[in-house]
Amino acid sequence: MSPEHVAWMPTPETIAAANLTHFIRAAGRRDYDDLLAWSVAEREAFTRSLLTHIDYRFTTSFTQAIDESRGQAWTRWCVGGKTNVILNALDKWRGTATAGKPALVWLGEQGERLTRTYAELDAEVCCAAAGLRHLGVGPGDVVAIYLPNVPEAVVSLLAVPKIGAIVLPLFSGFGVEAIVTRLNDAGAKAVITIDASHRRGRLVPAKAVVDEARAQVRSLRHVIVCHRTPVEMSWTPGVDHHWRDVIVSEATPIGAEPTLPVESSTPFMLVYTSGTTGKPKGVVHTHIGFPVKTMLDLGICMDFKAGDRILWMSDMGWLVGPILVYGTTLIGGTMVIAEGTPDFPQSDRIWRIVESERVSYLGIAPTIARSYMGDSRFDSARFDFSSLRIFCSTGEAWTPEAWHWLFERIGAKRVPIINFSGGTEMGGIVTSVVTEPIKPCSFTRPVPGTDAVILDEAGRVAAPGEVGELVMRRAPIGLTQGLWRDEARYLESYWSRYPGTWHHGDFAMRDADGYYYVLGRSDDTLKIAGKRTGPSEIEALLLGTGLVREAAAVGLPDPVKGTAIVCVCTLRPGVVEAGARDALVEAVVAGLGQPFRPKAVVLIGDLPKTRNMKIMRRVVRAALLGQDPGDLSSLVNPEAVAALEKCVVI
Repeated sequence: MSPEHVAWMPTPETIAAANLTHFIRAAGRRDYDDLLAWSVAEREAFTRSLLTHIDYRFTTSFTQAIDESRGQAWTRWCVGGKTNVILNALDKWRGTATAGKPALVWLGEQGERLTRTYAELDAEVCCAAAGLRHLGVGPGDVVAIYLPNVPEAVVSLLAVPKIGAIVLPLFSGFGVEAIVTRLNDAGAKAVITIDASHRRGRLVPAKAVVDEARAQVRSLRHVIVCHRTPVEMSWTPGVDHHWRDVIVSEATPIGAEPTLPVESSTPFMLVYTSGTTGKPKGVVHTHIGFPVKTMLDLGICMDFKAGDRILWMSDMGWLVGPILVYGTTLIGGTMVIAEGTPDFPQSDRIWRIVESERVSYLGIAPTIARSYMGDSRFDSARFDFSSLRIFCSTGEAWTPEAWHWLFERIGAKRVPIINFSGGTEMGGIVTSVVTEPIKPCSFTRPVPGTDAVILDEAGRVAAPGEVGELVMRRAPIGLTQGLWRDEARYLESYWSRYPGTWHHGDFAMRDADGYYYVLGRSDDTLKIAGKRTGPSEIEALLLGTGLVREAAAVGLPDPVKGTAIVCVCTLRPGVVEAGARDALVEAVVAGLGQPFRPKAVVLIGDLPKTRNMKIMRRVVRAALLGQDPGDLSSLVNPEAVAALEKCVVI
């Protein structure tokens, strides 16, 4: 490998202290490549070693770590064992030094700050679990969480599975229709919500949305309301309950509300993921799958330690929220959660939090980095970032400009960027690790147990430098146990393209040194002049001009080329439209050649994004074509779609 291609090199001290190094040694493997091969060739032994290393506890021991008798799609784990995610996230810390350390630091948008030690959080979870049980919630019942980033969201995510019920996180920005669809599909018995919360200086109501939805959800029996603001709201006795009343109805000391042991494969969380067509898909996670995979991904591969303080500003309704809550408590670290957005009430709020809370582990999206790159008022030199140890990122491809900005301006070239890619359905597939050199925008290796490869259009392993589909040839322990009440759709969605192989729609490339690059969703693929490329390659050239703040490159039908490139961009402040389009077109041509000349450049005020700032290219494409953009319930700015629909270019 050429040294000039490497941006970050681990020190011997970093390698020696890495969680991955400790696991490799405990498993008796030579190195990471040997661990990967062993995790595929001897899956029973690998799984047992992993469970022992992370100290995942059972009330009844399992007899078989892995059962593949029904095929990869229906792999079962820890057969015969009984456990509970809360047994491992809270109960095991009782009587240890961890009980007295902070589990949670919460920051309100209006300046409030609250902390909970592990012992305090455990006590509150016990009270909430007892209150839920008193309302008649029990094993197998679905309880939806329609909450922003408030402490009650953390307590709820832990209290529901403690009694064997199934928690359903909902995006706090959902409207009535999106909530009704998910509650009805899940058969939810209860919803935990809030009167209203603060977001960018506005009050965002939640109880009123639930009230409107409740009339359309026959299974819903209880609405539990947390109080944050003095807003007026309707109240239905017997259905509506104050959170403060529920958690004290059977208030008892720690341990008096026991954690219910359940079969290892019992569902504990239901997360819905949107698609381009059809209703949202209910992803089923179990007490053995999601927690163990999170400890493998976040703890071992991504090196999150018990001494870390993690900030990852994402809504609790997306998978990052549960990863933050369960991952932190399973490993014994400290989570910092903040109400509202990274840039309000101060535009540099996220960096103020990093400094004041001594954040060591920062989750950040490329879009957030790009927003600060384009802000001439932002001065990174004003902040003390010495506490930072690791950046982590998932969900969106980096552009080189944004990657280097974060690495150099914020991380001072000493903080590695740990890229992590997978999905709601299975956790991570490929990741970066702190034990190996890191190239900009890259992923070092597959996650153990996945047997991840890149396949070409014919289903063969792609050659170095060739773009193809990122797949898993083995089911990892965190894989969803089907889709909620829809086995046929599960098999069709993920297992039908390549027989016996998981395919979920990311396309990627592996270079000659073995580094992976996830290039975006395969339905965003552009095939120009016989070459498949990802939008990120084009967007990097657009952003590199310094003219635009955000960019999305999409492919639209063309009668001559088959596919034509259209670039949708938001200009940086002060940039004049006159001449900008031509400059952007020429930047793409200079970087990729004449066949990649964009057919059009659309300049617009905003691009459609999810709450965790992922640009939705499928929505951009559909809007430009005047087509149905599919499920928009996850968008934070649906008004951007209406603006795009006025810009139909083909």
